[in-house]
Amino acid sequence: MTITEGQFQYMVEGMTADLIRLVMENEQLSMPDAFDKVYNSRTYQNLLNPSSQLYYQSPGYVYTCLRAEV
Repeated sequence: MTITEGQFQYMVEGMTADLIRLVMENEQLSMPDAFDKVYNSRTYQNLLNPSSQLYYQSPGYVYTCLRAEV
């Protein structure tokens, strides 16, 4: 299945918001700290790569990837 650039961006933005929320809730971090953790991660870089297809996964799975990074 092929998606447009707009669809890809929408999915990445939604996943990023979910990841930030999960980091804040599960790790008791402030919003700025959660943003830093997500945006500076290897997982986020993989999420930005369409060929990784990470944007198709559940937020819980992607959060697990982020946690495994540390």
